[in-house]
Amino acid sequence: MTKQQLLDIAVEMKTHAYVPYSNFHVGAALLTEDGTVFTGCNVENAAYGVCICAEQTAVVKAVSEGYHKFQAIAVAGDSDGPCLPCGACRQVLSEFCGPDTPITCVGLDGKPEQYTLGGLLAHSFKLER
Repeated sequence: MTKQQLLDIAVEMKTHAYVPYSNFHVGAALLTEDGTVFTGCNVENAAYGVCICAEQTAVVKAVSEGYHKFQAIAVAGDSDGPCLPCGACRQVLSEFCGPDTPITCVGLDGKPEQYTLGGLLAHSFKLER
């Protein structure tokens, strides 16, 4: 799967977002090591603290199906520039992805930007197992 194909899926997932409070749509597409794609969108709630980000939705779907290693993620949102994962999503991704994992982000301008997880979250919190 190409980065553009993954990004196209993330853009499509924006249409499924439930965002009655912010009206800020975000979609995500997460690629596993074996090529399976899990998708997510943001889901808001009147109690803002329990809102769920698109990236976390995709991760939870994948983990609930037995996947724990991911090779790439694409994020599309309603921002003017690239829609970057929030800090909580970066930390969640760091549980299952290495610092070199590519993250492709795009906003309303349609111009994708490429990042790595390590570049966005330089010093992730890790517990020894």
